[in-house]
Amino acid sequence: MMEKIKNGDYILLYFDNRRKWLINVDKNKKFHTHKGIVDLERIIGLSYGEFVESSLGYRFWILVPSVCNFLSAFERPTQIIYPKDAGLIILKLGIASGKRIIEAGTGSGSLTAIMAQLVKPNGHLYTYDINSRFLNFAKRNVRKTNAIDFVTFENLDAKEGFKESDVDAIMIDLADPWNIIPGAYNSLKGGSPLGSFSPTINQVEKTVLALRSNCFINTESIECLVREMHIEKGKSRPTSRMIAHTGYLTFANKIISD
Repeated sequence: MMEKIKNGDYILLYFDNRRKWLINVDKNKKFHTHKGIVDLERIIGLSYGEFVESSLGYRFWILVPSVCNFLSAFERPTQIIYPKDAGLIILKLGIASGKRIIEAGTGSGSLTAIMAQLVKPNGHLYTYDINSRFLNFAKRNVRKTNAIDFVTFENLDAKEGFKESDVDAIMIDLADPWNIIPGAYNSLKGGSPLGSFSPTINQVEKTVLALRSNCFINTESIECLVREMHIEKGKSRPTSRMIAHTGYLTFANKIISD
């Protein structure tokens, strides 16, 4: 059965690969483009995959938005975790439905939104940030993805430890992850994974040394680079621009100390 679009739904309004927009459908609004005006009320009752014509007769296709589309529209008071890094984090930490996860360093809430989508409907994400302003931005961003009911936002300093215990994984995105590791050890299930994101190799070195001295093993550090391709008959090649270095990912597993 084809899902009909309702007032208040989010859509990806697509004209071409360069011109596409995440839109909240509002029957009282019109969307202005250089290819004409799109009356959003006309989208209500249509199905995803159909098109709507602008006032100039151009077709705009109605697509299902992905989490990546929401991330592009997020308010960003801080740098975000990019999808290329988020994918590795999800796999390495085993983020899945039913898991209980702690995030230290909410920031703009990009990784928060991604992990919340994955732990629902039976799991939960607990995210900590000392900056109340960042948390307010993150709440607004996560609410757009309809996953806020699966997140607890804590305006607390992660260096003081976490309220939760026996969680399935912990992700740290702070400037000094080595100061969070002792508290993370106390809250993490035995054998379970911890992840950390750091922009510089100096931070990675201090983090790995702290992990090793706090009963974590199986440590590995990774840099993920992604390059898109420009595909055109007879002219296919790598694109001239890419998201290269964003940061380093470090992972390890907790063992039970003597």
